[in-house]
Amino acid sequence: MVAPVRHLALALLLLRLGVGLVMAMWTIDKIVNPDHASAVFSNFYGFDAQGPAILMAVGLAQGVVVIAFLVGAMRTLSYGAILAMHAISTLASWRQYLDAFENLLFFAAWPMLAACVALFLLRRHDTLLTLDAWLGRSPPGGS
Repeated sequence: MVAPVRHLALALLLLRLGVGLVMAMWTIDKIVNPDHASAVFSNFYGFDAQGPAILMAVGLAQGVVVIAFLVGAMRTLSYGAILAMHAISTLASWRQYLDAFENLLFFAAWPMLAACVALFLLRRHDTLLTLDAWLGRSPPGGS
């Protein structure tokens, strides 16, 4: 039964890298394109970020979480934070779902949210190329 375990670890690694890529791009956007990030905050979250310094601070904090997620460090905390960030982003876009055919790309958030949930629930099995596994740490709880 070694092959199914390896397949699971590989599948979780690929999910982590895919989700991490999207989250990394959103993080970089806050740092290198603060005007766009400010418009996103205003339009979807209902508040204006007060200048590029705030967005840079948010981007840098998010970047720490994304890096921890990508390397599989502190899996309960980092996977949970990524799940929370993406869930908030997905739910904040509710108006786009009401006009589905004008906003089809927004529906890609739902399978990514499912991937975030799967990664969080299966974090104990996500051991391929993770810092936690390399250090011999296992996340508390979970499956």
